[in-house]
Amino acid sequence: MYNFCTLFDKNYLTRGLALYYSLERHCENFHLYIFPFDEITYSLLKQLELPKVTLISLKEFEDEKLLEVKPGRTVAEYCWTSTSSTILYVLNNFKVDNCTYIDADLFFYSNPKPLFDELGDKSILLTEHRYSPEYNKEVKSGKYCVQFVTFKNDENGRKALQWWRDRCLEWCYNRFEDGKFGDQLYLDDWTERFEGVHVLKHIGGGLASWNVQQYRFYNDNDKLYVSEKSGEKYPVVFYHFHYLRFFNNGEIELGRRYLSNEVKEYFYKQYIVFLDSLKENVFALNNSFDPHGSSGKPFNWKTPILFIYRKIKGVYNIYNKNNFIGTKWLT
Repeated sequence: MYNFCTLFDKNYLTRGLALYYSLERHCENFHLYIFPFDEITYSLLKQLELPKVTLISLKEFEDEKLLEVKPGRTVAEYCWTSTSSTILYVLNNFKVDNCTYIDADLFFYSNPKPLFDELGDKSILLTEHRYSPEYNKEVKSGKYCVQFVTFKNDENGRKALQWWRDRCLEWCYNRFEDGKFGDQLYLDDWTERFEGVHVLKHIGGGLASWNVQQYRFYNDNDKLYVSEKSGEKYPVVFYHFHYLRFFNNGEIELGRRYLSNEVKEYFYKQYIVFLDSLKENVFALNNSFDPHGSSGKPFNWKTPILFIYRKIKGVYNIYNKNNFIGTKWLT
C-alpha cells in the first residue's frame, strides 16, 4: 500500500482534487491523507466522500507547537512549516509502514510503482529539482524539492522526519537567510546527515517547468514518455504544475520559463481543461468562492518592462485561457 499525504486550502481545491483523481486512475493500491487547511475545503471534501481518502481537520492536526508559531507566519509559510508534521501525524496515528508527502499541484500520468521500487530497502526518498542550466536556483531553493518525499516508518525515517519538523518549527520563512529557505534547504545535506537516504534517478518523476527544457517527450497511444536528449525513454510519472495561476480577467499564467509546444500540449492544456471540469463540480456544491484561487492580475511600474523582457526571452506565458485551450500547440 502506498500512503500519500497532502495539504491545501480552498484556493488549491481543484488542484487537490485533480491530484486525487490522477492517483485513482493510475495507482490501484494507494490511500491519500488530506489535511484541508480551512473549514470550507474540509466540508466540501467530506461531501464528495472520496473512497481512498482520509480527511484530517486542522482541529485534529494542529498541536501546541504548531499553534505557537502559526501567528508569525504567512499562509504559505505555515503550510511549509506543517509539511513534515503532516507526514509525522500519519505515521503516528495510522498503522502504516510508509508515507509520502506530495504537493497538491502534482498530477500523475502513470503508476508511481517504479519510484518506490527504486527506493528498495532504503528509508527516505528525495527528488532533485534537476534544474535546466539556464534556470538553476539550487543555491537559494535547494538541490531537492519537497514536492515528493517518502519516509518509511522505521528508525532512519523517523529520525530524519523528527529532525526536519523541529527545524521547521524553529525557522520556516519565504526568504533566503543563513543557508535556509522555507522547509526545503534543510534537505540539502541529508545524504550525509542521515542513513538510508535515496535520491530518485527516474527522470519521469519530478518533471516541472524548471527542468523540462532538457528533455524530449513522446506520446505513444496516449501514454507519455520522457527521455534526455540522447537516452532511453521513461514513462512520465508525475508533473509538478508549480506557478500555474488563474486571473479574474480570464487569463492564465504558466510561469516564467520557456515551455515548448509539446509541454504546453501534453501537460498544461489538458490539465487546465480538467481543472475547469472540476471547478464545475465544486460549483454544483458551493459556488461562493473560486476553487482555482483566481486573483487580480498584478500591475505596477515594472509590468511594461517585464512584458518586453519576457517577450524577448520567449517566457511570456500569459494567455487568454479559452484561446490557450483552443490552440493546437503541436503542428
